[in-house]
Amino acid sequence: MDQFWENQYIQIAAYYSVVILCMVVFLAIFELVTKYKNWEEIKKGNVAVALATGGKIFGVANIFRHTIDAHDSLLTMIGWGVYGFVLLLAGYFIFEFLTPKFKIDEEIQNNNQAVGLISMIISIGLSYVIGAGIS
Repeated sequence: MDQFWENQYIQIAAYYSVVILCMVVFLAIFELVTKYKNWEEIKKGNVAVALATGGKIFGVANIFRHTIDAHDSLLTMIGWGVYGFVLLLAGYFIFEFLTPKFKIDEEIQNNNQAVGLISMIISIGLSYVIGAGIS
């Protein structure tokens, strides 16, 4: 059985499958903490929501990229990925806190593309910092 898990193709498929599953769970959590429905807004053509959601997807994927590079086992990778996601989620709340003049969720829901772009850049930027810490 060890030879099975040492096969590079099997390892890649396992990482891929686990990251897809985690991505779905993490996006569902983001859906719970935002005041709007991401996929309904994207379906309506809300570019700000698409930018913010794309940044979250890229951020989570980038964090997992670093966890795969730094750790040998799937369980360790998942653990660090979850930790990285929690930090990324904290960054979302800090962004909301640091902008008291307007509500981030409301601006994104109202298709304020500037706010959506900044949200995307923050998610991507924080994922590099988190990933460097994980590595």
